[in-house]
Amino acid sequence: YVELYIISIAVSRPETSLKLKDLVPVLYQEGSYHGEPVTLGVGGIDEVLLMSKHYLSLINDDWLLIYQVTTLQHRMYFAMKKISKQHVAAKKQEGHILLEKKILQAIQCDFIVRLHAAFKDSRYVYMIMEFCPGGEIWTKLKEAGRFEENIAVFITACVVEAFAYLHNKGILYRDLKPENLMLDSKGYVKLVDFGFAKELSRGEKTYSFCGTPEYMPPEIIQNQGHDFAADFWSLGVLIYELLVGSPPFSSSDPQKIYAKILDGVLNFPSYMGEGAKSLISKLCRSRPGQRLGNTKNGIKDVRHHRWFNIINWHRLRMGQLEAPTIRLIRKVNFFSQLTKVTL
Repeated sequence: YVELYIISIAVSRPETSLKLKDLVPVLYQEGSYHGEPVTLGVGGIDEVLLMSKHYLSLINDDWLLIYQVTTLQHRMYFAMKKISKQHVAAKKQEGHILLEKKILQAIQCDFIVRLHAAFKDSRYVYMIMEFCPGGEIWTKLKEAGRFEENIAVFITACVVEAFAYLHNKGILYRDLKPENLMLDSKGYVKLVDFGFAKELSRGEKTYSFCGTPEYMPPEIIQNQGHDFAADFWSLGVLIYELLVGSPPFSSSDPQKIYAKILDGVLNFPSYMGEGAKSLISKLCRSRPGQRLGNTKNGIKDVRHHRWFNIINWHRLRMGQLEAPTIRLIRKVNFFSQLTKVTL
């Protein structure tokens, strides 16, 4: 069982270390959820709650709300992943959790969520992660229906940079989908959730059956062994979903999804541009050795595709490009919602 929480630490009082015992939930002050923890997101087996460092015990109640309004915007936020040891043991996932922690501790990339600290007690493992206030790309996509091409290009370019970093470190990601892409305050995209990540040497293959059905490449479905090419297949599927609003191979029945993937027929809507069609077709080739990104020049061939002509890769890596995705964030002011909660 996995729970995700949001934790805030006041910048005005810098911490030498994070301590779990000092963290308390932020509660709704009014409405039908009065007294309950503020929920920022709910998944199939997890939820995101707002947490705060407990500094307010000496503050007069009359000043409490004013303190919140004036200081919440000056705090740092973190997401805490809380994992039940009992559940992990029952599912025999100890190795996956240890590997996820190891990988995240070694990563220093602006396009990948950061792990700030990790703790454990007799019942749980806790991972204190970077908080991305812009929310999930998946949520934004469902609100928009489908994205304008410049937004899809920018999101994909951020993922390309994340993959370039991971593959250079010998890390296969294997779980690309809109739900695992988060927006930071500038509109830049960060990759999250490394539960399916795998350390892999060049020329080596792995045979685990894992991932999201709609994003699985043929070689995983057929148990032929897979490598870094699997990530490039999923990149093609992601581009399609960003531009269309749904993945190219979909069904309520996973077996039907797998059959469609093995058939390999891509049906493009009439409104999709030729550049996007070209890139998706080259990424979603059934033979891994022919897949763009997995050929002679590697990921450089992906960056140089004409669909990315609007991207200045150096400025993107430096964080100097204006993100068109910022428009997706400004529709809702995150901090304006916090004035309705109490500590």
